[in-house]
Amino acid sequence: MKKAFAICLVAVMALGLTSLLTSCSKTEDGDIIAWMKIKAFLGNAEAQNNLGDCYAKGEGVEQDYSEAVKWTRKAAEQGNAGAQCNLGLCYAIGNGVEQSYTAAVKWFRKAAEQGEAAAQCGLGVCYANGYGVEQSYIAAVKWFRKAAEQGEAAAQCNLGYCYENGEGVEQSYAAAVKWYRKAAEQGHAGGQCNLGACYYNGNGVEQSYTAAVKWYRKSAEQGDAVALCNLGWCSENGEGVKQDHAEAIKWWSKAAKAGDDDAKQKLDKMGVDY
Repeated sequence: MKKAFAICLVAVMALGLTSLLTSCSKTEDGDIIAWMKIKAFLGNAEAQNNLGDCYAKGEGVEQDYSEAVKWTRKAAEQGNAGAQCNLGLCYAIGNGVEQSYTAAVKWFRKAAEQGEAAAQCGLGVCYANGYGVEQSYIAAVKWFRKAAEQGEAAAQCNLGYCYENGEGVEQSYAAAVKWYRKAAEQGHAGGQCNLGACYYNGNGVEQSYTAAVKWYRKSAEQGDAVALCNLGWCSENGEGVKQDHAEAIKWWSKAAKAGDDDAKQKLDKMGVDY
């Protein structure tokens, strides 16, 4: 029985929201960090944001989320869009602060209104899931589109999802494929997996198991659990690849270890450990 290929809208905030200013180069003597701290203490917003990023990642300093938030907030309050985005992320996932979607939305919005693509994507995720705001796919699409048009891969994938499922926009497989492909070609694992699903089902493109396997494999190589599971089904059924039951079990085992419930259920029924 084939696995359902519908992919959930990105709900993990961190998926498309990496820090935008990452100048925390590691050095043995700590000179770069020392100069960064001086500039941060003197009120330089970019240095404050970068120092916060260093504390968050533990690069050049001992990892300390509280210090990360402290310096990120100083930069955010000066209007630094990257810092506002990063502070929103801290609130969204509860790193260094008490988790609060309301506060996350506040800071994402400040950055998004300055044109910060990652924050626009984050704000879209909040609207899509009703995190800290009234749920609205229309508003989600608005912000996904703004970020997607700037090349934000996670937003492109999410916008593709909205088109595929007619959420906030008129349903269009062609538009879904367009945005999935943009994300996939940037190396976004979710976009690659979803584009593979479009080829598998012939939605918005000419049906091709070979192309489906190509994109599933690219996604699976990044550890995407759904893509790993889908490769298992393709191997089991000889779709786009030579039929190989042992190969299918290999892919399902990897998917199960990555947390895919369908793969776990399949292996459990077969009595295969993973």
